Amino acid sequence: MSQSNTAMKAMTGLETLQMMMEKDLRAGIGQTMDFTLVEVERGRVVFEGSPSEKVYNPIGTVHGGYAATLLDSACGCAVHSNLEADQAYTTAELKVAYHKAMTRDTGPVRAEGKIITMGRRLAFAEARLTDSEGRLYASATSTLLVMQR
Repeated sequence: MSQSNTAMKAMTGLETLQMMMEKDLRAGIGQTMDFTLVEVERGRVVFEGSPSEKVYNPIGTVHGGYAATLLDSACGCAVHSNLEADQAYTTAELKVAYHKAMTRDTGPVRAEGKIITMGRRLAFAEARLTDSEGRLYASATSTLLVMQR
């Protein structure tokens, strides 16, 4: 394990996400789908991305998986921001509602995730995917399992 990975294991979830944002580090999925963490505080995060034809489905719109990925990331990282250094999480359930189709012309979108409630073993979070005008494209609720590392 590299020295930076060891240091990250000693950080709280909030500290880890703040460091990633400050250093413009992205998890692999953020690199692959070209979205970035732009705001983080305890219990709340925001990711931004701009859908392109790289994420189109065969009918010529943005694949629902793009929205689901941003929403899952926002819900998960909202919970991540509340974890102690010796905790981890995983998504147990994600329910997505699609309100409006996206295309490359939609422009930048924001996925804002917030914790609804969080206990010792389970967390519940919600997220909304909106454009720069505040129009809602998708929303999600998530149940996450919290565990010791």
